[in-house]
Amino acid sequence: MHAVVIGASGGIGAALVEQLAGRDDITRVTAFARSPVVTHSRKVVAASMDLLDEASIGAGAQACTDPPPRLVLCATGILHGADLQPEKSLRDIDPAKFARVIAINTIGPALVLKHFVPTLPREGRSVIALLSARVGSIADNRLGGWYAYRSSKAALNQLVRTASIEAARRWKDAVIVGLHPGTVATSLSAPFRGNVAPGKLFTPGQSASYLLSVLDKLSPADTGKCFAWDGSEIPP
Repeated sequence: MHAVVIGASGGIGAALVEQLAGRDDITRVTAFARSPVVTHSRKVVAASMDLLDEASIGAGAQACTDPPPRLVLCATGILHGADLQPEKSLRDIDPAKFARVIAINTIGPALVLKHFVPTLPREGRSVIALLSARVGSIADNRLGGWYAYRSSKAALNQLVRTASIEAARRWKDAVIVGLHPGTVATSLSAPFRGNVAPGKLFTPGQSASYLLSVLDKLSPADTGKCFAWDGSEIPP
C-alpha cells in the first residue's frame, strides 16, 4: 500500500511517517513538507509541498499516482505564532490573521482534497484523513474564544462531509474523515497545556499510533465524519 503524509516535518506528521514506514502492509510512504524531510528508510520518498500554493499541491498529487495512494494523511495546521494568538474575545479579531488561519487550516486541506481525491484507486478501500480538532465542533463549544481556529476547523469538518458525498459517487469504497489527535506535546499545543488532565498529554508517537488504529477500523459507512484519537465520533 502506498501512503502519503502531508505535513511530514511536524510532530504528528513525522511520527506518522515513521510508524507507517515500519508497517509490513505499507510499501511506500511519500512524505511532503515545505522542506523535504531527512529520511533513513528506503520506503520513504521525501518531497516538497507548500500548502499555500495550489500548483505545489497539484504537482505533488500527480507525483503520487504510480501506484495510486490508498492512504492520504494531511497533518497540517496552525494555532499560534510569533505574531498570532488565539482570540479571547471579539475585540481580538484581526482580519489578516484570521485569513491566515483559514488559509492554512481550511483552504490548504480543501486543495488537498481537490487534487488527491482523483488519485485514489477506483476499486477497494482507500482513506483520506485530515487533522481537525474537537474545538471545531459547534455542538461541543461551551467555552467560546479562539474564533479563527474554531471557525477554520468547523469549516474543515464541513469540507470533509461535502467531499465525502461527492467522492462516494465515483469512489464507493473511499473513506474521507477528520481526525482529532488529542492534546499532543508539539509546538502547536505548547502554550496551552496547563489544564490538560494527567495522562491526556500525548507524545507525537502515541497520537500517531492512536490515529492509525482508528483509521484501520473505519469503513465506507464512516465517511464524512470526524473521529477523536480514541475512536469516538465528534459531533458537527
